[in-house]
Amino acid sequence: MKSPIVILTALESELNSQSLGQGIPVLYSGIGKVNAAIATFRAIQRYEPQLILNFGTVGRINAAVSGLVQVSKVIQRDMIAEPLAPRGTVPFSSKPNEYYSGDEGSVCGTGDSFVIEQDEWLLRNQVDVVDMELFAIASVAHEHGIAWKSFKFISDDANEDSVHEWQKKVNHGEALFLKKLEVLKKLVSGF
Repeated sequence: MKSPIVILTALESELNSQSLGQGIPVLYSGIGKVNAAIATFRAIQRYEPQLILNFGTVGRINAAVSGLVQVSKVIQRDMIAEPLAPRGTVPFSSKPNEYYSGDEGSVCGTGDSFVIEQDEWLLRNQVDVVDMELFAIASVAHEHGIAWKSFKFISDDANEDSVHEWQKKVNHGEALFLKKLEVLKKLVSGF
């Protein structure tokens, strides 16, 4: 079954698929880059989308951003293979080390860890928010020539209180994302 848009999110607690009604498939990847890569590949195989939308929660690094942010660029914050390559770079690989959505917005740093303390590397690389899935989603989408967009709701400040804050706010961005989705559906053929 083809669908021009597919939504990928990590957890049902972030986005209830029943809120969308019929028409756009929502796939829950689970947490982390491996799960996100597998879910993205499955979504492409099953739905052959024109656009992959990612929605989820993020920790804030840049105090100037708030609410629902649109991601313009994503990098890997936990690819640390020094001295073979600088942090964020996969050694001996010709694949990109950063992906761009084509939209104005925030810089997201993806990694398989829940950020609970300040990391100077994130500040030096102008990372605004951190998540655990987007780099994998963007990488698989790029590999298949499919456009991607990402909207992230800031649930916490990536500090020692992050776990408690995230648990309280994990579903607070859903309504904001659904408003964005209505606008995006008008821009994609087939809707």
